[in-house]
Amino acid sequence: MSTLRNKVQLIGNLGNDPEIVNLDSGKKLAKFSIATNETYKNNKGERVTDTQWHNVVAWGKTAEIVESYVTKGKEIAIEGKLTSRSYETKNGEKRWVTEVICNELLMLGK
Repeated sequence: MSTLRNKVQLIGNLGNDPEIVNLDSGKKLAKFSIATNETYKNNKGERVTDTQWHNVVAWGKTAEIVESYVTKGKEIAIEGKLTSRSYETKNGEKRWVTEVICNELLMLGK
C-alpha cells in the first residue's frame, strides 16, 4: 500500500516536441507537457470537453526513449510521481511548479 502514496498515471497527447537537455554530468533530461481530456454534459445537456495540461519530466533511459520516439501530438501513457518545486524569477518573484516525474512510459496509437 505504501507504493500508492504518491503515484500518478496519465494518458494524453503531447502538446509540443519534448525539450531534451544533456547535463554536464552526462545525464539526459526530457521535459514535455501532455494534455488529458475529460468529457461531460453540462446543465443544459451540452457536451463539454475539459482539457488539463500536465508538465512531465523524464530522466536517463526514459529520457532517451522520449528523445528517440516521442513527438508532438503522440498519445502516450505515463506513470510517475508528483513533485513541486519553487524558483525565483529575475524580478525576485517566487514561482511554484508542479511536475510529474515519469518513471514509466508507454507509447499508444499508431
